[in-house]
Amino acid sequence: MDKRKRNKIRKLLQSQLSKLMEEASITLGGMSHDKALFPDPTDRAALEADRNFLLRIRDRERKLILKIREALSRVDEEGFGVCEVCGEEISESRLLARPVATLCVDCKREQEEEEKLAKI
Repeated sequence: MDKRKRNKIRKLLQSQLSKLMEEASITLGGMSHDKALFPDPTDRAALEADRNFLLRIRDRERKLILKIREALSRVDEEGFGVCEVCGEEISESRLLARPVATLCVDCKREQEEEEKLAKI
């Protein structure tokens, strides 16, 4: 992968990372004093349900943040943009859609099919 493409992917990853970090900061700041506002048990239960849903979303985003950081560390390495399974180059369009991708489309499709069969 040439330097121009790597820089494009790096900027995309850094943009996603800063957006996720900002959202996490906002969530953390908003959760500090909500319980005192809802003395009614039903209202408090609704708040807790909403809070649990938001925390599940943030947990998924936390995992994505880790993947983004790993991808950023790989961007300057020789192997970035190369499929971990078959060794073929991952298409630029796939990397732009999912910059943390480590598998080409064909290998990812095969992996998903194997996961489906394992669940059956």
